[in-house]
Amino acid sequence: MNCVYRKVTARKIISFMLVICLIWMPGIKAYAEESAPVTIAAPSAILLEASTGTVIYEQNADAACSPASITKIMTLLLIFEALERGDIKLEDEVMTSAHAQSMGGSQVFLEEGEMQTVDTMIKCIAVASGNDAAVAMAEFIAGSEEEFVSRMNEKAQALGMNGTHFEDCCGLTDSDNHYTTARDVAAMSRELITRHPDVFNYTMIWMEDITHNTARGSSTFTLSSTNKLLKQYQWTTGLKTGSTSKAKYCLSATARKDDIDLIAVVMTAPDYKVRFSDAATLLNYGYSVSALYKDANQDALPRLLIDGGVQDDAGLSYQQGFSYLDVKGNDLSTIEKVIHLPESAQAPVKAGDKAGEAVYRLNGETIGTVPILFSENVEKAVYRDYVLKVLAYFLLSILIYSYYFANDLAILNVLLLTLFVLFLLR
Repeated sequence: MNCVYRKVTARKIISFMLVICLIWMPGIKAYAEESAPVTIAAPSAILLEASTGTVIYEQNADAACSPASITKIMTLLLIFEALERGDIKLEDEVMTSAHAQSMGGSQVFLEEGEMQTVDTMIKCIAVASGNDAAVAMAEFIAGSEEEFVSRMNEKAQALGMNGTHFEDCCGLTDSDNHYTTARDVAAMSRELITRHPDVFNYTMIWMEDITHNTARGSSTFTLSSTNKLLKQYQWTTGLKTGSTSKAKYCLSATARKDDIDLIAVVMTAPDYKVRFSDAATLLNYGYSVSALYKDANQDALPRLLIDGGVQDDAGLSYQQGFSYLDVKGNDLSTIEKVIHLPESAQAPVKAGDKAGEAVYRLNGETIGTVPILFSENVEKAVYRDYVLKVLAYFLLSILIYSYYFANDLAILNVLLLTLFVLFLLR
């Protein structure tokens, strides 16, 4: 009897445990679904799409890290901004100072007094991560490395890189006051490649020779890219590597596939192979889940009526195109674009003022908007303008009447009268 009782009790216990397991199964499944979609070795990383800035994956993205030569992304950004402003030109020659020559670490062995074009210096920075070239360009643009670094920090603040502070322009320092985050690296990388896509002309170079012309004569030096992803990952377009004993191994990797530009930032990887494999893992994941919708907003917009203006309407234009990144498998062909404009606007209006907006919806939800702007100025009408309008309509009616019912002399008289009145009111 006791044996039977024990068997029954055991069965009850087992049944109870099975019920508990069944109850908790949905929770276990949910936990699995919320776990990280990819596994990487680096402690800090982020993956985002460039045109929209949409973050696809992140892991400790705001942790403070030493950036090493990834610092040069900001250096390149300021160089390309100077080119855009016309402050410098690609063919300008840059002289290497003693300070620039003294840089250790990765370098292209520039000598004091050596002249190289801006174009060549950019190659030295983007391809071979030349610290000497970075400092030479900093001095060329700002007069000193210190002033250039000050501009780097100003730009970082303008980009919202609140977790970043630079102490030099090349990343050679081990100072604790020289730091950034994966998120901030992604921000400056995005700014560089979206605003200045010409940088890809340099970051996609695998090997290229430059010529040193010094007092000792001419010699050839081969630049070799530090970004091994160029050979390991077929869609790689850039961007920059970095490594020091303090920073360990870092990488901001950019890639383009199916017109989608992704940025994968890996910080503080344990070795140089991991930074590349982690970046490839992130990029592969990004492309497996991403679909990009783009609208260049080239369609014609109607003219908007203007109340109380010197003219009756004003032209309109979109502020910009629109991009939306989907990572949930939605059908992007169902995106709706709705134009919201008032029936009219009150004068005065200025070119660049907002007139309305284009609203984009997916599955009934708003996914973004683009401002619609006035493309021309319309001043507020004064008494004189109203008189001219009335007079113009009156003279036009007389002219039409004369054309159909009067002779050529009458028409000539009307034209002369019109010119005379316009002369008096000018």
